[in-house]
Amino acid sequence: MMKQAITRPFPHHLLYRPTSSIYFSKSNRPIHRSPSPSQSPSDTHLPFFQNQQTPHHRFASRRPFSSSNDPHPPNAIPVVSTVNSPFESFSSIDAGSLIRRPISLWPGMYHSPVTNALWEARSRIFEKPQGIPGDAVLESELVPKTPSQSRTSIIYNFSSDYILREQYKNPWNEIRIGKLLEDLDALAGTISFKHCSNNEGAMRPVLLVTASVDRMMIKKSIRVDTDLKIVGAVTWVGRSSMEIRLEVIQPIEEASDSSDSLALTANFTFVARDSKTGKSAPINQISPETDQEKLLWKEADDRNQTRKKKRGENKKDMDDKEAGRLKALLAEGRVFCDMPALADRDSILIRDTRFDSSFICQPQQRNIHGRIFGGFLMRKALELACSTTYAFAGAAPLFLEVDHVDFLKPVDVGNFLRLKSCVLYTELETPNRPLINVEVVAHVTSPEIRSSEVSNTFYFTFTARPEAMKNGLKIRNVVPATEEEARRVLERMEAENPELVQNRD
Repeated sequence: MMKQAITRPFPHHLLYRPTSSIYFSKSNRPIHRSPSPSQSPSDTHLPFFQNQQTPHHRFASRRPFSSSNDPHPPNAIPVVSTVNSPFESFSSIDAGSLIRRPISLWPGMYHSPVTNALWEARSRIFEKPQGIPGDAVLESELVPKTPSQSRTSIIYNFSSDYILREQYKNPWNEIRIGKLLEDLDALAGTISFKHCSNNEGAMRPVLLVTASVDRMMIKKSIRVDTDLKIVGAVTWVGRSSMEIRLEVIQPIEEASDSSDSLALTANFTFVARDSKTGKSAPINQISPETDQEKLLWKEADDRNQTRKKKRGENKKDMDDKEAGRLKALLAEGRVFCDMPALADRDSILIRDTRFDSSFICQPQQRNIHGRIFGGFLMRKALELACSTTYAFAGAAPLFLEVDHVDFLKPVDVGNFLRLKSCVLYTELETPNRPLINVEVVAHVTSPEIRSSEVSNTFYFTFTARPEAMKNGLKIRNVVPATEEEARRVLERMEAENPELVQNRD
């Protein structure tokens, strides 16, 4: 006898198809907007809904930096989910319709929703105006620009976009900091392109790359169920470098002061290189207008002078005081190595906290210059550091800050990248809020020629969650076993908190 077929609902997860930034009309049919030849090159906005009277997907309009309390400025770039919701009707979507652009403009589809929106906006900057030859923008035509001309904001509608919220949620129902760092780098890149283009939208053939990122500290927890805004602008320019300041803002209804909404501040430094020679290339200078813009320029200039001073300092020989610090740090570690049965059970060697991750850099992770996104590297490093902290503490970690990052060597498609992490030291002076300092070193490895070079070194700071500490969680002390490890610990302590080094003498 033939058995009757059992019918079951078609699983929703099979309906999920990754797409580019797709906007839906009221009928749930996708709308793709291609640039019209008649549009002005400065009209750098994203696709908008049909029958919409005023396009609102433009770069943010000029206004004092972060002065607006409106969480949804009318000219901000919206971030939309890039997959169909299981609660919406499904229709076939041409996944390539939004990426039919030159390959240099759409290098890969790994991007997050915000990078999808930024790629679309950035591609409009790269489209040459009609009648302007490719070599028309010369060095002599460089013109000063104001911070407001590069100011850009991004809106995350977490409160209303279920799919977007799901893409940014971590296992503890909070925002994924790694994805946020990736988005910050992408936004900083878009801002740098806006500043370096001329008033007609044309741009000289230069490479703009992330050179460094200053320390970023979380000022308040960032929720994944509340709308979020990132706003940024160029605040300082040298001959071939620029600093971009970004602010992550999440408004609080009961907050009367706008500063209470500021969750994170980041300063990215980008440098311009000639695309043919690889040498430094001059860029548009900046003309601050408001008092706040002039103050930000002064702060950025001071940071630049400090960086130059540090680079010019020669490494001094170890004095007697530093030798004493090394000896004290190594004392407990040598007990672990020589007499492990007598070692302090509340301590652990640095080498016993290590984790690593290896992968081959894929074409989908490259930027418009064919190299791997700096934001992608930061995200991978932070996620490894988070896992290292989780395994070390025995409880879910809470991210606090990322220290200054220098991008020493570019990472190319096809490179074999190794990330090595460890807990470098802990600060246990405040029992209910211990600090766990994690180091992640990125090595660019070339097996064919048997070489390995350091491309980046990242330093992250975590703590344990308050509920875990209330339940009796105890964080262990971390000690070095070699002189090289002890030197790294002292260098980080001196950079992070010089008083901590003095207290341990």
